[in-house]
Amino acid sequence: MSQRDERDRILGHEDEADGIQEYDNPMPDWWLGLFWLTIIFAVGYTAHYHFIADRSPAKALSRELAAAEARYSSGDAADAGPTTMVTEEAAAAGAAIYGTNCASCHGAALQGGIGPNLVDEEWIHGSSPEAVYNTVMNGVVEKGMLAWGPILGAQRAGQVTAYVVQQHAMAQDLPFPPAPEEDEGHDDDDHDDGDGEEADG
Repeated sequence: MSQRDERDRILGHEDEADGIQEYDNPMPDWWLGLFWLTIIFAVGYTAHYHFIADRSPAKALSRELAAAEARYSSGDAADAGPTTMVTEEAAAAGAAIYGTNCASCHGAALQGGIGPNLVDEEWIHGSSPEAVYNTVMNGVVEKGMLAWGPILGAQRAGQVTAYVVQQHAMAQDLPFPPAPEEDEGHDDDDHDDGDGEEADG
């Protein structure tokens, strides 16, 4: 038997494979070379990625977030304070900002989804304009909410704050803009000690 006949020996299972015949030949050298090359490359790339270059998806994400913060920050950082007036004009401007950035988590009607409901009576971090503004600016990292201050800036964060406060007031039949004394409570007269000073609650 010649070497070619030895190489081209048919395995003989065409009856089991709809007439398809198969030679019992070794893989071509070029294919085996590529196969071993991919293995060597994978080992080298893994060693470089994790140990030499010390890269990781988490570090790549951190770099992207830092770049985004540097790109979109308008200079009015999260510690600028709740300087935006809660007005009808600010709320109107904040509606579009909310729809673009917040509706995916809190719902188009602010009734919650991934994030909590913003128009019910329960507030996790406070319902005053200052509290809402602080939540928007600084985020709630442990709950998965980004710090929007570096992305939106103080003015736009204030506008979306005004929109949230407005929609909550409408849902709860509260006045808008809210009176300043409402943030401190409605029972000041009940705690008067008779000398004109309020007792600590």
